[in-house]
Amino acid sequence: MLAVKRWGKGDPVVCLHAIGHGAADFEDFAQRVGDSFEVIALDWPGQGDSPADGGPVTPEHYADLLEAELPKLCEKPPILIGNSIGGATAIVFASRRPEAVRGLVLCNSGGLAPVGPFERRAIGALAAFFRAGARRAWWYKAAFAAYYQLVLPRAPKRRREIVATAYKIAPVLAEAWEGFARPEADIRALGPTIATPTLFAWAKGDQLIPWSKSAQAASRFPRHAVRLFRGGHAAFLEDADAFAEAFREGVLKLSHPMADRAA
Repeated sequence: MLAVKRWGKGDPVVCLHAIGHGAADFEDFAQRVGDSFEVIALDWPGQGDSPADGGPVTPEHYADLLEAELPKLCEKPPILIGNSIGGATAIVFASRRPEAVRGLVLCNSGGLAPVGPFERRAIGALAAFFRAGARRAWWYKAAFAAYYQLVLPRAPKRRREIVATAYKIAPVLAEAWEGFARPEADIRALGPTIATPTLFAWAKGDQLIPWSKSAQAASRFPRHAVRLFRGGHAAFLEDADAFAEAFREGVLKLSHPMADRAA
């Protein structure tokens, strides 16, 4: 069973966090929109307050979990906000159950950038880095802190909280990164099948999943809009006011076709 945090009251917004993070990522966002929305955030297995479940660390498994949990979380189709692996999970889920989703907000989503030889080497190096953390290498926590300075440069409080869990979450991170180079991690082909209105809300300083590598796949979503924000990997944490404003604007357009635009 997945741990859940809830804030606010109103139309449901279900939030899916990046690998190694947790539902706490969305607390600041909830403070900004909780007057109009109920923000419901999950902890993936082995992260946050959820126990490990022995399942694979993949968007497909997480989508299975979401399908089982969603009827317990809200009575009507929610908006899904997905960050990184949470974004990939949202895409997989929406491709399976379009009637169960009102809209998608994809924040630096995984699965949309092509993976060539250079990317495979980089992914392999990061997987090895996290495996060292799983072995509790003495140098790992300091190196992990430096790594997270690149991942969340504009969210110091949340960054410190994640760094504090460095050794705990290293095995999950290692398994996830080992999977990112596998062919099934490429979900670009799902884009044209997603009829759900989709807002791409990208932190433009991302060095792991740059918008330039994901834009082509995003353009194939039939009903989508694009907004770029300050930050490294999570605009709702790093450019919170602008993200909340864009979210409110996007919700107003969910009943109408969305046109592609970048800001």
